[in-house]
Amino acid sequence: MNRTTAQSVSARRPLGIALLLGILLTFLSTTIFATPAHAAECAPSPANACVQGVMKTSGGEPASGITLTLEGGGDTQSTETAADGRWAFSVTEAGTYTVAVDESTLPDGEYLKLTDTREVTVQLNNVAGGLFPLTNNPDEAGQTQPGGTTPGEDSAEAESSAGSTSASSFSWPRFWQQFASGIRMGLLIALASLGLSLIFGTTGLSNFAHGEMVSMGGLLAAAFMSLTGNLWLAGGIAVIAMALFGWAQDKVLWKPLRKRRLSLMQLMIVSIGLSITMQYLFQFFWGSGIVRIDTKNPATATVFGITMTVQSYVAMGVSLAAIILVGIALMYTRFGRATRAISDNPALAQASGIDVDRIINVVWIVGGGLAGLAGVFLGLVFNGINWFTGGQLLLLFFAAVTLGGLGTAFGAFVGSMIIGMMVELTNIWLPGDLKFATALLILILILLVRPQGIFGRKERSG
Repeated sequence: MNRTTAQSVSARRPLGIALLLGILLTFLSTTIFATPAHAAECAPSPANACVQGVMKTSGGEPASGITLTLEGGGDTQSTETAADGRWAFSVTEAGTYTVAVDESTLPDGEYLKLTDTREVTVQLNNVAGGLFPLTNNPDEAGQTQPGGTTPGEDSAEAESSAGSTSASSFSWPRFWQQFASGIRMGLLIALASLGLSLIFGTTGLSNFAHGEMVSMGGLLAAAFMSLTGNLWLAGGIAVIAMALFGWAQDKVLWKPLRKRRLSLMQLMIVSIGLSITMQYLFQFFWGSGIVRIDTKNPATATVFGITMTVQSYVAMGVSLAAIILVGIALMYTRFGRATRAISDNPALAQASGIDVDRIINVVWIVGGGLAGLAGVFLGLVFNGINWFTGGQLLLLFFAAVTLGGLGTAFGAFVGSMIIGMMVELTNIWLPGDLKFATALLILILILLVRPQGIFGRKERSG
């Protein structure tokens, strides 16, 4: 009998230590080495760079018709914010530029919360930006600009923040905007972490290359979009390609390693090596800059006072439908019952006549397809994807799976929604990427009270 596949649930306890170590390493690498994939209003290339942002009123509505100027590199440009509050400049030289707002063009009753100029450092084939938060309180206007340059917001942050640098400016419109963003973030995390949870439940493997599978889905969608010109077709082909990649990955790599009876720790180290290899391959084929799936500026829509891009609404609907379909399949189909049997007791499942290797291979196909779909939607929602987008979010995937209960699909969904809501709602008070720390704090607090996770089961020792 295959020893690795047929390990008992209790034998996986040492993986918890390795998993926590891996999460720590991922967090450090994300914090220190990551270059975030920000939104791009113009398309960056080796010959140009983009300076851009979004302006919104103190109530969270798009601020249109505001004049901005950019100076630097021996050139001066001027533009106005569009109907959705977006503005953008395209520059052809790297260096430091100054972006200024004409205060006379601000909406009535609105004031700049910080100073009216920003200095941004620009590199070719990249995106930079500046935030100009507005306030309706004249006593709060004209504060000193924070030190350093302010990175450009991605489209997901831009559409949901009314100047996120003013972390303590709570308002109910902003709360509901962040609440909707939390639902969106939770659904996207759930879409990716569901496959990660299924793979762990059936094999015991913590796949550290899962983030790169997410990145690969978005990058393939961008490549197919340039070939077909049809967004739905490009996304569908990318998801199918990732499902086939999951099948091939198990057949070529993981099944032979299981047959050789490698320990779970060895398999996890292999997944880390695969993750690094895929990152280098992405940089070789797509470069280190932002890759856009849809080069057109995304349209926005307001529903019940919540403003999001149309692509965000589509991503939320399709993600929820995909998660529900997987849940129904796990609960009411023969494949789902076999998957749950293997997750509960692989040895007993194999003794009962279940083809364990075949079920695991199908799980890899499903996991690869879900990861690819998550990558496509992340590339659309964030208006760009790069070689490390999935690696940045891998921490949240692991946190969601661990919080919900290792190996439980429903737990992964609930954990993802909690993580997504916490990340977005705390952005009201916490600036920048500090909001991700709250997800870790919630994870630690819940595991202190319930070590097996919300839906995990206690394990007997001895």
